[in-house]
Amino acid sequence: MDGPVATEDLAFEHVPETDQSFENALEKARAGTRLSVDDGIELLTTGTDREGIDRRRKELVLEAADQRRAEVVGEAVTFVANLNNNVTTACNVGCLFCNFKDAAHTFEADYDGPETAGFTKTPAESRAIVRDAVDRGIYEVCSVSGLHPGFALDEEHLEILSTHPEPQACNFKPPEMYATDPGTYVDQIEAMSVDGVHVHSMTPEEGYHARRGTDWSYEEVYGRLEQAGLDTVPGTAAEILVDEVRDVICPGKIGSDEWLEAMEAAAAVGLGLTATIMYGHVENEAHRVRHLERVRQLQERVEGAITEFVPLSFVHERTPLFEHGVVSGGASQAEDELMIAVSRLFLDNIEHIQSSWVKYGDAGGLKMLTCGADDFMGTILSEEITTRAGGQHGEFRSFADYVDLITSIGRIPVERSTDYERRRVIDPDESPFGPQLGPRADGTPLLEDADGAGGRSSAVSD
Repeated sequence: MDGPVATEDLAFEHVPETDQSFENALEKARAGTRLSVDDGIELLTTGTDREGIDRRRKELVLEAADQRRAEVVGEAVTFVANLNNNVTTACNVGCLFCNFKDAAHTFEADYDGPETAGFTKTPAESRAIVRDAVDRGIYEVCSVSGLHPGFALDEEHLEILSTHPEPQACNFKPPEMYATDPGTYVDQIEAMSVDGVHVHSMTPEEGYHARRGTDWSYEEVYGRLEQAGLDTVPGTAAEILVDEVRDVICPGKIGSDEWLEAMEAAAAVGLGLTATIMYGHVENEAHRVRHLERVRQLQERVEGAITEFVPLSFVHERTPLFEHGVVSGGASQAEDELMIAVSRLFLDNIEHIQSSWVKYGDAGGLKMLTCGADDFMGTILSEEITTRAGGQHGEFRSFADYVDLITSIGRIPVERSTDYERRRVIDPDESPFGPQLGPRADGTPLLEDADGAGGRSSAVSD
């Protein structure tokens, strides 16, 4: 981009205009008929025949989605005992929606400029963090990191990059140039594979970084990672799978087709998948629904490998998009509700829709569970990405919190595994509450509050 561009100045090919009617789209949704892109646009806009969101129509969409949720998954609200262990914030891709990253050059050993709040962890540090969390009872470690120029797939990849005739062209600098060596991706995955904990890591963007400078296929990359202990791949870095939007918010990232290629390759080597959308910035409703269509088509090609879909509402504070005046805010609550609902109705081949309490907060997150969502994320013993972007909804969720929140809306709290194959219904009358599905879990609360009651803590850190 040459300079700041306001949202109203963007000229997109795809706009929310259809020949369908809201009433017809709603009838198809209620009947369980597969929705078209035009149907999805009508539902997401509450009708292109009028400006703004119509409150009455919105409620009809939410009711249809909640009914579909009840038919597909019943009254359970699931969550997982997990840890976020992001390895590094060093990155030089320059996505305009992100404030998680820190400029990679500030991590170099000879850098003498202003300090950043960023970090890089060695494999040994990652292992110690995960081992402690496994002892507390977690089931899953989720790791999504910046694209550190010294990060290579493994020792073979590091040797290829070290002898590359144009290392700068493939975003590489030798790890010894940095104050902390992150090791390789394989080193980090092996380090986090503690006592059978489930490792959920290596987004398609990280998969691209792990093959740069080579002619390796994504299947080769994900095959090596699977052998190192990787279990599932988070479908983040998807943002909006329409390239005219990606060209604005993340021009340095892989395109939509390559994201899809990486996901298919991960599934081909036996890895499970999740999928996301990051909405509420420069895109419009037509882009959102086209994204849903690409995810639905991907699920067909990978034969059901996607276990859940996660709508992520853009947190705009402290991001370049906001600071440069490209956007003035994020999605409204009504837009959030409709995004959850239309995801449930449109993605008829994905069973679980997640509500993010990190993005929506407690009250908002609970509301999304009545709009079609059935999963409520996890305990995430550390959460940096949204917090660094200006999110205000905390960094940890205890089992006691989950039981209180889920039962408050008349639903059933259920601890789950990452792949949803293992489940434990939690009896609200049998406290204290703690995980039992993790490899070393025994029902003990993950953390204790000041009263020793196993409640919520906002002071958890790595």
